[in-house]
Amino acid sequence: MPGVISLILAGGEGTRLFPLTQSRSKPAVPFAGQYRLIDFVLNNFVNSDLLKIFILTQFKSQSLNVHLRQAWHMSGITDRFIDPVPAQMRMGKRWYEGTADAIYQNMRIIQLHDPDHVCVFGSDHIYKMDVRQMVDLHKKRNAKCSVAAIKVPIAEATEFGVIEINEDWKMTGFVEKPLHPTPIPGEPDFALVSMGNYVFEAETLYKELERDAKVTESNHDFGKNIIPNLCKNGDVFVYDFTRNQIEKDNGNQMYWRDVGTIDSYWKTNMELLVKEPELDLYNPRWPMRTYHPPMPPAQIRSSREGKESVIKNCAISAGCEIFGATIDHSVLGYDVKVKTNADIFETVLMGHNRIGKGVVLNKCVLDKHVQVADDVKIGINHEHDRKRGFTISPNGITVVPQNTKVIE
Repeated sequence: MPGVISLILAGGEGTRLFPLTQSRSKPAVPFAGQYRLIDFVLNNFVNSDLLKIFILTQFKSQSLNVHLRQAWHMSGITDRFIDPVPAQMRMGKRWYEGTADAIYQNMRIIQLHDPDHVCVFGSDHIYKMDVRQMVDLHKKRNAKCSVAAIKVPIAEATEFGVIEINEDWKMTGFVEKPLHPTPIPGEPDFALVSMGNYVFEAETLYKELERDAKVTESNHDFGKNIIPNLCKNGDVFVYDFTRNQIEKDNGNQMYWRDVGTIDSYWKTNMELLVKEPELDLYNPRWPMRTYHPPMPPAQIRSSREGKESVIKNCAISAGCEIFGATIDHSVLGYDVKVKTNADIFETVLMGHNRIGKGVVLNKCVLDKHVQVADDVKIGINHEHDRKRGFTISPNGITVVPQNTKVIE
């Protein structure tokens, strides 16, 4: 699609996902066994044939940079690219002060490509979207700005930017994270919220960023400042995500999840393990690319003593070895070794984990390179887990940080 430049905001600290973001940025957090969070938005752009992409990074970006180099390198023989852009303090010795400031500080690299339209998307949501359909409608409307939107239960809307529209889907109101969200007319239990995905007419974006940069009391944020100001001038259309269709997709094409907390991260992993997942990862017309390390296929065997492994509703990645264990509704990343009589239930193992004999894991998230000694129980006694230094989420998910050795 000519005339379009895409920018992915990938500098988030992800403080609510701590300790999973202790040593990596939020977009680099592993998900569903073999992906990183950023893979979903990148697949959306690549499968939409939008292949001029800048990725704006900032905090703890080394893990993300390694993944991008391994999974998303493109040949230099065409004008297509996926380029990470680190924070470079182009506007003085300061980090990005908001999502809009991140784009403002890199406005020159956008202008060098002289685009007609600019996509600005987040990097930490789980969904599938043909971005071309949103860009096409944006062009058809001659819109200055388009905001992708989805409806969510009213009780959850306080975590998002809540949108009001008229009959033409032009934005008439926008409030970031309101205490009392405005419901959709006729649907009092739902609100229309921003997905954090924007398409701008390029000149409008430049002018708005220049204006906002001069406002000292601004948060320099798209949701708090840019979109509300454009909305006041009647310049924002809303893109209804229910319009987006992906051919041959067997999932729920309204599926979109914000995995900004431990509880939502765990729950979204678990949603992949039901009989008919709402997110279809198996559509050959919409391949889900990522980095695949050179590892042998997973092996599920009985123990030397003859105890059979029992696996129920799991996602198990390459390199895993399971010997006489019971694993139920769990996600195993690459190179996980599980020994005899271990009992694992509703747990995410991010990869390179070593699980000893007789271990019990209940509703846990174990980051990479966690080792658990024989007969240790995690997720059974939360007070004991807290004394070990583990994080317990509001809904009772136990998180074990990276490189931890649990011996008792």
